[in-house]
Amino acid sequence: MIRIMVSGMTCGHCEGAVRKALGDVEGVTEVIEVDREKSLAVVAGTPDAVALIEAIREEGFEAEVTT
Repeated sequence: MIRIMVSGMTCGHCEGAVRKALGDVEGVTEVIEVDREKSLAVVAGTPDAVALIEAIREEGFEAEVTT
């Protein structure tokens, strides 16, 4: 699993946008969690971490992979 800290999500629409963006990244097999209160997204699979960050940034949010 890959954990990503996402800043800027303020509503359910934001969570949905991040969930869709992550789900579209090659190598993601499942978007396990997107939680605006925790500022966290968790995905499964073997995606490129840079691609995950770029997908989130394209939606207007800041992100970084965490452990």
